[in-house]
This record gives sequence, structure tokens and C-alpha cells, in this order.
Amino acid sequence: MTLTLIKNMAEKIGQEITIAGWVYNFRSSGKIMFWQIRDGSGFTQAILSATDLKEEQWKLAESITMESSVQITGQVTKHPKKEEYELAVKDFKIFQIAEDYPIAKKDHGIDFLMDNRHLWLRSPSQWAIQRIRNTLILATYDWFRNNDFIKIDSPVLTPSAGENTTELFKVKYFDTEAYLSQTGQLYLEAAIAAHGRVFDFGPTFRAEKSKTRRHLTEFWMMDAEMAFTDLTGNLAIQESLIKFMIKAVLEKNVAELAILERNVTVLQSSLEKPFYRLTHKQAVAKLQELGSDIKDNEDLGGDDETLLTKIYDAPIFVTNYPAAIKAFYMKRNAEDPTRAECADLLAPEGYGEIIGGSQREENYDTLRKRIIEFGLKPEDYDWYLNLRKYGSVPHGGFGFGLERIVTWVCGLSHVRESIPFARTIYRLKP
Repeated sequence: MTLTLIKNMAEKIGQEITIAGWVYNFRSSGKIMFWQIRDGSGFTQAILSATDLKEEQWKLAESITMESSVQITGQVTKHPKKEEYELAVKDFKIFQIAEDYPIAKKDHGIDFLMDNRHLWLRSPSQWAIQRIRNTLILATYDWFRNNDFIKIDSPVLTPSAGENTTELFKVKYFDTEAYLSQTGQLYLEAAIAAHGRVFDFGPTFRAEKSKTRRHLTEFWMMDAEMAFTDLTGNLAIQESLIKFMIKAVLEKNVAELAILERNVTVLQSSLEKPFYRLTHKQAVAKLQELGSDIKDNEDLGGDDETLLTKIYDAPIFVTNYPAAIKAFYMKRNAEDPTRAECADLLAPEGYGEIIGGSQREENYDTLRKRIIEFGLKPEDYDWYLNLRKYGSVPHGGFGFGLERIVTWVCGLSHVRESIPFARTIYRLKP
């Protein structure tokens, strides 16, 4: 028998169809019963009447429990007041009567919900978050394909750190040691001489013992690298990509945003105007006006980013951070060598950093000097340095944290809901 997806019921008004899914809620009123059904593509209501079903079927229907799995045949009708479609049930079968479902319709603590994450994923809000996440992933691939980038898969196991070894997981690798990757950037830089524009997209790992609402131990990151570009061109690419991703969600996830009760005003505003631009100096001055105790040459902390981004209605590029607090591979600003040719993109509404990027140092001698200055060993980066000997060119790149973008777009209070199964300093299960 051919099954119809719930999302396609609008095309079947007046027709008899069969759907299959899970009863996520139910109620009855005398000889009428209402089942709320979810099949993965959407939600609908199935209406069962004792007069339309055989006696034994009605008794079976009365045994239904939350999250029981069913197959239902009936006629599609339109809700008299809403753009919703229902099913007048003619026949059904039950695949399984579920045990008492632990996530009842009451308030649960976040620890309980995260302990039952394998079940919590079924709730409408969590369903909506993961659908929006999927749209953002697909939009990323679409934008890169449309703009002459190709995907290069970077290794997960690496012999050296991209930035800071204290933030990496060290693993035994046969007779030596390796690290779980924190970024694919260095390997992507090797690919630009072959392909010009490249990106990767995969899991990355950070061992820092951070407990903030923006941090995960395992997360998905997209890195991109471009030959023959400067910071201005780099930022233009970033802005175009993020706007494309937001537009995709606003067009394809209207129902999901409604479930989350997301106010989309700022998302729409982010499409309609250029992203704001502040230098680090300007950002620090603004923060000091707002009451932050940040010093002139300090990095923006999470609280600073929250404070700053609450006063803007679109993302903000903060450029030219002090070079001393940034990574060794970042090129220095020509007018002020104490500053790096870099930028972080901060999401508005208090969400903070979603992208970090920079111009990369393309000169062999300068890069080797930076490696030493940062207390690293040049021999650990011999192949990376070697790239600067054979046709080195001006180039730059950036990386975004998928979960941080999902958190902002969905309007979530914590990044742990943006990924199917969160890994944090305190959580490795389920």
C-alpha cells in the first residue's frame, strides 16, 4: 500500500489516503476520539468515530497510548477555521502500543530532558529545531556549489594543533600521539592551489572546560578558504553566505519557526541591510560606554558579545583584533602591525560570535617567525610552511559553528538544543 506523507495532505482533500506515524497526543469525547499524529514530515489530527469503526476496532482504539505507532486510512478534510488538514478515519492498525511515555505533558527539568534526549527529539519544538538545522546545512552546500567552491574533506586525526594544543583531545595513534581536529583550516589551505575555492563541513572537537551556553565539546564546523582574496572580499563572501542561509529558513521553515514562536523581525532585517562593521577599537569603546570593564587589548568575552549585540538589529563584523590574542597564521595589518587582518561575525540579539575569519600569512619567513613567537615548533608545521614555497598567494578564509547559527536562527537560550546529541564537559550520554 502506498503511504502519503502528512505534509502532502493538502493535495489530497476529499481523497482516501493512508498515513503511518506516531500518536504523540490523544483525547476522546464520548464516541469521538482525536489522535494527534506525527510522521516526520508534519503533524495532523485523525478523527475516529465509534459509528464508523467496528466494535473491536473501537475497543482497540481505546487502548492507545502516547507514542504508539499506527497506520491509518481515511478521508482528508480541511479544518473549517485553519490551514490544517485532518483525517476522518475509516480503518487503522497498530504497530505497537507504547509503554508509559516518560516525557509527559508537564514541565521537566533540562537535566531530565537531556538524559532522555533520544525521546525528547520527538517533541514539536525539537522537531522544528532539527528541521531548521537541516535547511541551514543544505543552504550552505547550495551556496558553495553556486559560487565555485568544492568540498575537500579534512582529516579528523591531526599531528599538530591548528591553534592551541591545550584545547585539543589527545589520542594514542599507534606508537605516537595525535589530536582530534579543532579545525580543517590548515588542510584546506593546501587545497586552494589546486582548486582556488574550497570548503569542508564536519565534526570538530574542543577540550576546553567551558560551561557557557555557547560551548559544546563536539560540534559541526564549516571551514572555507579562498585564493587571491583580501579581508574585504572575505567578509563579502561571509555576508552573502549567511544571508542566503537565513533566506532559505524564512522561505522553507515557516511552520517550524511558528512552532518555536520565533520572532523573525531581526532575521528579516539581516537580509535587508548590510551587516554592521566595527573595528576592535570601536567595539571596545562602545562596550566601555555600555558599562563593560573590557581593556583596550583584550578579547571580547561572551558577556561583552552579548552586551554589544543586543543593541544591533543585524549581524556585526568586528575587525582587526590585537594580533597577540589571535592565532599564529593570521596576517598582520599593514598600517598597524599590532593588529591582525581578521574579523569575527557576531549575531544580534545577544547571540555573539558565529564566524571567525582572517587573511592568512602567505610569506614563509614571516609565518615561521610567528610559529616560534607563539611557542610552537616549526617542525610540527613543516608541511604547512612548505605551502609557502611553491606559488604562495594572498589568501584568506573563515569558519562558522553550525550550532551557534542554529541557536540564533531558532532563538534558543542554549546551544545544547541545536545539535541532536550534545557533548559537553558534563555529558557523554545518551
